[in-house]
Amino acid sequence: MKKYQIMYYVGAAISLLVGLWHFTVPWMFGWASYIPYETLVVPINYVNLCFSFLLSGLSLTVILWGKKVFVQNPEVFYLYGFLLALWIFRVVVEVIYPCPPESNVWMSYGQFGGSVLVCVLLLVPFIRVASTRKNRKK
Repeated sequence: MKKYQIMYYVGAAISLLVGLWHFTVPWMFGWASYIPYETLVVPINYVNLCFSFLLSGLSLTVILWGKKVFVQNPEVFYLYGFLLALWIFRVVVEVIYPCPPESNVWMSYGQFGGSVLVCVLLLVPFIRVASTRKNRKK
């Protein structure tokens, strides 16, 4: 069970770091220069800030309540499942609508690879905890 806990905490920590890093992305990469209408800059920044806040908060909550996941607390398990669903959604969206690699190849593949990594790090412990929950109910 220890390796599953390590995977869980590493996946959640990377998720938290992505959320915190995402606060700075519009300014690091000059998003405003790519947006044709100036009136869209502020709303897009608002969406990014809200997403960053929610991802950071959800990841931090999952980290702080980590022990409760492994002692079968159903509410925390569902919260963890929601974070996992977010990362699965991220991977699926990237497969369907890939980031154009001509803009920055390493960034495109790095984002996808990082998303898959976080997804796997969160998915494996989720399956383990879900299977032990089923066995306890029997």
